[in-house]
Amino acid sequence: MYNYVLAIHIIFVVCWMAGLFYMVRLFIYHTEAQDKPEPDRSILSAQFEIMEKKLFNVITAPSMFIVIIAGCTMVYLKQGWMLMAWLQVKMLFVLGLVAYHHICEHKMKQMRKGIFKWTSTQLRLWNELATILLFAIVFLAVLKDGLSWIFGVVGIVSLGVILMIAVKIYKRFRERK
Repeated sequence: MYNYVLAIHIIFVVCWMAGLFYMVRLFIYHTEAQDKPEPDRSILSAQFEIMEKKLFNVITAPSMFIVIIAGCTMVYLKQGWMLMAWLQVKMLFVLGLVAYHHICEHKMKQMRKGIFKWTSTQLRLWNELATILLFAIVFLAVLKDGLSWIFGVVGIVSLGVILMIAVKIYKRFRERK
């Protein structure tokens, strides 16, 4: 039974993450569309609002709920795991990802109202936060207690720095065009 639930958990983690990554990509395009002249701006904004809403309601949110249900089921089936430090830390990162998900929902609702508080560069950096959370969660799930905390922290911080540098380099590249 556990392996079936694990398979469902993994499948819907992939769906949830794909939804989150694409959602923020749509936010970037939606934000950049605000620099277009009319009627392009209105046409693009309307289309992005439809795409964001469908992506969130049909793929991203349902996937998150299935991930949480499957995860809780796995913990129920392996109750001793709740006492293990790796799972407790993983759960903190998962809570961070759930918060990220809800912040994305809030951004989507703001954009629907014509409120664009973040630049496309800020959104690109925001997108990388999901990558960092994903890395932390997967490494904890796979390596469990075999992961050195020092190595883990240094690895996550290094990944964050590399991703931030990559976003800045990409921004410069885009500005040259």
